[in-house]
Amino acid sequence: MPTKGKLKRKSFFVDERALEQARKALGVKTAAEVVRVSVERIAEMEAFWQFMKNSRQTLRPGSIEDP
Repeated sequence: MPTKGKLKRKSFFVDERALEQARKALGVKTAAEVVRVSVERIAEMEAFWQFMKNSRQTLRPGSIEDP
């Protein structure tokens, strides 16, 4: 799994049930991967929503055609 930055060791408490559900949903094998993938996806979604917010009302109606 590619990482964009340097990994840093952290210690925290996590609900085991939530961790297991996230592991299954993400399709990863380890708890460490669950945390890494989850954090990466949250960061990606935040960047996406910032883009959406910044580009709000810049497209004119009808400027995008349906396939």
